[in-house]
Amino acid sequence: MTTSSTTTPELQALAEAVARRRNFAIISHPDAGKTTLTEKLLLYGGAIQQAGAVKAKGEQRKVTSDWMELEKQRGISITSTVLQFDYAGNTINLLDTPGHQDFSEDTYRTLAAADNAVMLEDAAKGLEPQTRKLFEVCRMRQIPIFTFINKMDRPGREPLDLLDEIEQQLGLACWPVNWPIGSGDRFRGVIDRRSHNLILFQRAERGRASEEKTLSVQQARETGAVEAELLDQALEELELLEGAGADLDLELVHGGELSPVFFGSAMTNFGVRPFLDAFLELAQRPAARPSSAGVIEPIRPGFSGFVFKLQANMDPRHRDRVAFVRVCSGKFEKDMTVQHARTGRAIRLSRPQKLFGQDREVVDDAYPGDVIGLNNPGMFAIGDTLYVGPRIEYEGIPCFTPELFAWLRNPNPSAFKSFRKGVNELREEGAVQILYDIDESKRDPILAAVGQLQLEVVQYRLEHEYGVQTRLEPLGFSVARWVLGGWPALEQVGRIFNCKTVRDAWNRPVLLFKNDWNLGQLRDDHPDLELSGVAPVVSGVEPIAL
Repeated sequence: MTTSSTTTPELQALAEAVARRRNFAIISHPDAGKTTLTEKLLLYGGAIQQAGAVKAKGEQRKVTSDWMELEKQRGISITSTVLQFDYAGNTINLLDTPGHQDFSEDTYRTLAAADNAVMLEDAAKGLEPQTRKLFEVCRMRQIPIFTFINKMDRPGREPLDLLDEIEQQLGLACWPVNWPIGSGDRFRGVIDRRSHNLILFQRAERGRASEEKTLSVQQARETGAVEAELLDQALEELELLEGAGADLDLELVHGGELSPVFFGSAMTNFGVRPFLDAFLELAQRPAARPSSAGVIEPIRPGFSGFVFKLQANMDPRHRDRVAFVRVCSGKFEKDMTVQHARTGRAIRLSRPQKLFGQDREVVDDAYPGDVIGLNNPGMFAIGDTLYVGPRIEYEGIPCFTPELFAWLRNPNPSAFKSFRKGVNELREEGAVQILYDIDESKRDPILAAVGQLQLEVVQYRLEHEYGVQTRLEPLGFSVARWVLGGWPALEQVGRIFNCKTVRDAWNRPVLLFKNDWNLGQLRDDHPDLELSGVAPVVSGVEPIAL
């Protein structure tokens, strides 16, 4: 497909496909209920018949989005997956992110591919550290944020307090789209703020959609469907909100300055469908993206997209590697030949896949906002751009600063080949950052991670996917900084103390410090040396393999 051959009907079809698409990621602190909410959204979208539980008991289903064996054992989400489903004539791409804080870097990468974010909050705990951290990434990218206050069926804080906390601490204005009637075991449903109708819920059989009843305030009073004092309190609080006088301004929502807020309970399915309906109406459609050739609109005729995630061994039987590509413009078609911006090579994409957790099917076409999976025999890296037509390259995805460092030892020399393959593939997919000693004789890689669980997962996967047992030896450093001027800047400074110099996978100098005090000391001694906590974005350079 080339730009010149695109006719008006094709452009019209492209615009219609873009208008039908919504794409979002969920950000939350561990245990706020992210995996449960994901399952319930899939249930309402008809993508699954019965929602699973994170820690399945007996016959209860395991959740669809957690596919790695270790995730099922621990009841947490470690990897990001993509779940696409249709709902009310729209195609929704839900970019499922890791729920554990040790995997925040995987979440950062996923947010690079998202057009909207759903900030999930526990009604009892309010804002938590991981949520704040991920909120800052959304703010940096000006991603619209929808807030879902979860676990309303349990004892929690006052709804007005929760809103006040978001506004005060995040500087994010809130506009409740619905308001809770009661809380804890007296949580009856919500009042839709725009229609003033009550949506009452009844508990459903576990894993099924809940029963809903829509009534006017008058009908609720006449039938006694809700206790009078609960209804009066909810209406009184709504009046306070109306008195504040703000409007639901879509421009502010799409600029990431105003957050539509919803209340519910993912576990009991209360409030999930009203959220999904309003989200489709209010969410940003696939957005234009900055590139080397200026801002690229989704309806630009030529296909383009970028790799935001790599995953090895999604199907252990086939030892496969999948590159997740976010489609940014044009129509993607099976068997099309695209240009690979970093290498300049032409690549035929013959077996593109639509992903749903671990399940995949071959896809014939895809549009902006969609995510496709490409078989990756080592040719793709995170941040790579693929395009048709005039050359473009999207901004790369930065690596964030690790805080834990350990030598990865392979005690069995006869397994070196498998060890090397595993380390290279796990580095490619960003499971962990790999550093190397500047002494060439020290061949063992240094694992650099944000949290301890990342290191455990790398060891687990090396053993179970590559058949290699390994040993970790901590290095005792907690701070890493990249030298922005590269090796020449470091040589100019001469000898430096109280830090270790290593190189990253792109042969750039990285300084490791025991603590912030040592880092401060170096800054005082060498104020001209420019250091960065975020790795500079790489383009057009092949990484070092073990």
